[in-house]
Amino acid sequence: MQPGNNMSLRGAVDLAAVKAAADAAAKAEQMRAERARKAEAGELDAATEPLIFSVTEADFEAQVVPLSAEVPVLLLFWADGYGPAEQQVPIMEALAEEYDGRFVLAEVNVRDAQRLAQQLQLRDLPTVLVVVAGQLIPLFEGPAMVEEIRPLLDQLIKEAAERFGIAGEPGSRSGKGEPGAAGADGAAAEPPQDPALALAHEALDQGDLGGAIQAYRNILADQPANQEAKLGLAQAELLQRVQGLDPAAVRRDAAEKPGDVAAQITAADLDLVGGHVEDAFGRLVDTVGRTAGEDRDRVRTHLLGLFEVIGADDARVVKARSALARKLF
Repeated sequence: MQPGNNMSLRGAVDLAAVKAAADAAAKAEQMRAERARKAEAGELDAATEPLIFSVTEADFEAQVVPLSAEVPVLLLFWADGYGPAEQQVPIMEALAEEYDGRFVLAEVNVRDAQRLAQQLQLRDLPTVLVVVAGQLIPLFEGPAMVEEIRPLLDQLIKEAAERFGIAGEPGSRSGKGEPGAAGADGAAAEPPQDPALALAHEALDQGDLGGAIQAYRNILADQPANQEAKLGLAQAELLQRVQGLDPAAVRRDAAEKPGDVAAQITAADLDLVGGHVEDAFGRLVDTVGRTAGEDRDRVRTHLLGLFEVIGADDARVVKARSALARKLF
């Protein structure tokens, strides 16, 4: 199988996912602060922080999961004696050297990790997975060339930084640069997270949805284009709307009243929180087609708000926008 476009750090929005993102961002910030402290004290040693290393079944959890709070960890599953998998190893190692710390590469020989391979239900070799903030994400399976893999890596790096605040620092592990220095492309390292955003995320993490909503709104009052605050606000408002609802009653009401705008909007919110993104979008697109005037505008506006929760670049949002346009025009 060739690399596909199924990798995305965006997905179903629920309180656990939002909490995981907030926890990961906080952990990443702690790791960056500790790295800066060690750099200032001269305690960093690139030899102890390799770009490429082997992982066994015994030390997988202890080695990979904590590291994934600091930098994306690519897991290359291969097997010695199996040509296609062996040939992938130098390709991935060359990419790790090229990206120079934006991710790290952990190599897993499945002959020494058969139980782990079974648990992950690997279907082919080589297989490359990614761990970000302790979350496992598929990247590709089967042999792949450098030019096929680079776009996936670029997307991974971008979304890990935007969604979780996790970004590897170029040169920090190879010894070619200092932590916090400009990257290989000349771009400066990402600045620390805005304290106001950190407070908003903390409120969300603690379940204080009202406080989080107000905090995100305060940020947007000063920074209307702040995409992270827009996403946080949309998520917090969604979670607040579905608090205390009876899912069975909501879905029954929506099924019995297809023309009831309020019933369809509430059911769409539950669909989205439950991970049924396309169902939520499809429900409201269909409702737009059945309504007119103020009702239609209310549904359309709500649907646009749900698009904000998922993100404008998500393929499901792009598809739903096209469907909405066909209903409207």
